[in-house]
Amino acid sequence: MILGINHIGIAVKSIDGALSAFNKIFNTVDVHSEELPDRKIKIASMRINESSIEFIESAGIDSAIAKFIEKRGEGIHHIAFTVKGIDGILKQLKDNGVPLVDEVSRPGAHGTKVAFLHPSGTNGVLIELCEP
Repeated sequence: MILGINHIGIAVKSIDGALSAFNKIFNTVDVHSEELPDRKIKIASMRINESSIEFIESAGIDSAIAKFIEKRGEGIHHIAFTVKGIDGILKQLKDNGVPLVDEVSRPGAHGTKVAFLHPSGTNGVLIELCEP
């Protein structure tokens, strides 16, 4: 079951610079920072009511985020949805022919389980599913 938008992920060269710029707009101090060494990224999530903006910075020149920024520049990387029953949803999507990046969920930020849908099946938008 898809419950709603969880966050919008933005690829940035500098989390500190992004937080400074976006704090001028949203004036929030509710920020969670975390490193995901297995993906070679650093993230900072800025909470805005029921959703958040997630800034993603590369922690290695060979990370997916570094390659994304090199190819497309800084900007929106993905849209994430909160779900319940992520592995069942992934099976249903696969059975319906939706291209997946992840066929099973994996550990994500904030202690969530996450999986990505391939942009080739979503009009070029990378979709992340997140289960608390």
